[in-house]
Amino acid sequence: MNISGLIAQCLSSFGMSLLGNFQFSNNENIHNAGTAMTFGFGALACWIHSAMTIRLNVKNEGRKAGIPRVILSTAITLSVIIYFILMLQGLHMHAARTQWTAVMFFLAFFGTFAVEFRHYRFEITCTDIQEPFLSFSENLSEVSEYQTDQL
Repeated sequence: MNISGLIAQCLSSFGMSLLGNFQFSNNENIHNAGTAMTFGFGALACWIHSAMTIRLNVKNEGRKAGIPRVILSTAITLSVIIYFILMLQGLHMHAARTQWTAVMFFLAFFGTFAVEFRHYRFEITCTDIQEPFLSFSENLSEVSEYQTDQL
C-alpha cells in the first residue's frame, strides 16, 4: 500500500510537470493529460494515505488525522469529478475555478501531515570551524577507497 501511494504521487508529480510545461493555449492535449494525471493520481494518493493513516493508527492518532484526511479526499475527488464534467460541457471558466478549489483542498490535505511530523526531533549543530568542501567526485573516491578496504 505504501509503494502504491508512492507510485501514485510520482505519477501525479509527472502530470504536474506536464501541466506546468505545456500551456493550454500551446498544446491542449498534453496540458489536459497532465491535468488528468495530476488530479486523478493525486486524488488516488490522498485516498491511499487516508486509508494507511486509519489502518496504521500511529500513537493512537489514526482517527484524529484520518477523519480530516478522508473528508479532504472526498472533497478533492468531488472537485475533480465536477472539474471534468464542467470541461466536457465547455464551461472552462467554472472548470478552472473548480480546479483551483481542488488545489486548495490538496494543500489542506498536505497540511494534515504536520500531525506526524510533531513526533520527530531535529537537531542542528553550528560550529565556528569550517571544514574544507569536498567535491562530489572526491566523495565518491573516498567511498570507493573504503569499499575496497572492506573486501
